[in-house]
Amino acid sequence: MENLILLQRHANHSATLWINRPDKRNALSVAMWAAIPARVAEAIADPDIKLLFVRGAGGVFAAGADISEMPEVYATAEAALLNDEKIQGAMKALEECPKPVIALIEGPCVGGGCGIALACDLRIGVEGSRYGVTPAKLGLVYGAGDTRRLIQAVGLSKAKDILFTGRLLDSAEALACGLIDRLVASDHLEAVAADYAAKIGAASVYSIRAQKQILAMLRGGCDDAEASRALFGASFTGEDFKEGFAAFMEKRPAQFPVR
Repeated sequence: MENLILLQRHANHSATLWINRPDKRNALSVAMWAAIPARVAEAIADPDIKLLFVRGAGGVFAAGADISEMPEVYATAEAALLNDEKIQGAMKALEECPKPVIALIEGPCVGGGCGIALACDLRIGVEGSRYGVTPAKLGLVYGAGDTRRLIQAVGLSKAKDILFTGRLLDSAEALACGLIDRLVASDHLEAVAADYAAKIGAASVYSIRAQKQILAMLRGGCDDAEASRALFGASFTGEDFKEGFAAFMEKRPAQFPVR
């Protein structure tokens, strides 16, 4: 199953986590969910990787869960909860990754695939991509973590629209409601990804890491003033700030030392 979830490193300080099952429209199996945290951990451990993209092979992001496993996975409440532990482990790994995570979305992004995209920091979709969260069509319930991420992206009322109907959104509506952050032509996706890699690759790793911690505090509804002030204050004594300030004064690109 390892080849179904791949980590591909790039020369521009980025890497891509590939959902690699194009013959099944990247339907996510139990084993694939279980493999995601290890691949994310691998990206975190590599100091050369500053940005992680998440992408589906074959022009499809992910069409949802592996239907062939449903009779077994949903045979009992206990089996379903065990499977959900693997799914939430994957979502948590992506959401809590200290490095920026950007979903590059082509084709269908439905069900669990949409959940993966929502666990990323940013979502870039191509024209013609489609989005949906469909538990209502199966008599299921979207869990609290997944629902929180959906609400944070689109707002409460739109989340109700998406969850209650289970309908698919086209790329234009997904952009308008905040489900995706950018909409680009399919032949521009690589260039947009390269631009993000260049900008984030040149930025301070310390700043991004600390900013993600503060964003996580706010996301959880906990405005931890002490922790936030500690991160803010520590930045002024860090090696990245010393280099960033010197580069600013010298009108040159910064070469941040923190890795």
